[in-house]
Amino acid sequence: MRIRQFDWPDYEAVTAVWAAAAREIVPRAELEAKLTRDPELFLVALDETAVTGVVMGTYDGRRGWILRLAVHPGHRRQGIASELVAELERRFKALGCPRVNLLVMPDNTAGLRFWQELGYLPMPDVLCTKPLL
Repeated sequence: MRIRQFDWPDYEAVTAVWAAAAREIVPRAELEAKLTRDPELFLVALDETAVTGVVMGTYDGRRGWILRLAVHPGHRRQGIASELVAELERRFKALGCPRVNLLVMPDNTAGLRFWQELGYLPMPDVLCTKPLL
């Protein structure tokens, strides 16, 4: 397995991973806007032939955020997600990021267990959101 920064020729393969993992696909225009900020925090995992996993991170100068971690169902339980997170954490540290946050849906017990095994602790915050478009 190899991990590297996302490149535009990866887009179709990344959307295929998101679709296979039942994740919402980030539209191309939204991704273009994200990549103007911190492209080094959007990573893909590859085997010999294909993209097998993807994670998107962002850093606002105060906190890092882990977004959109997904591994293709046919490649799970091989350590891909953990390796993607570890590489993203290394990149956050290189930027001087002091803390990383992420969101887990309340009914995603397997996801919560995964993150806790990596040292992420649940916080009693309340998520508020407002669509602007």
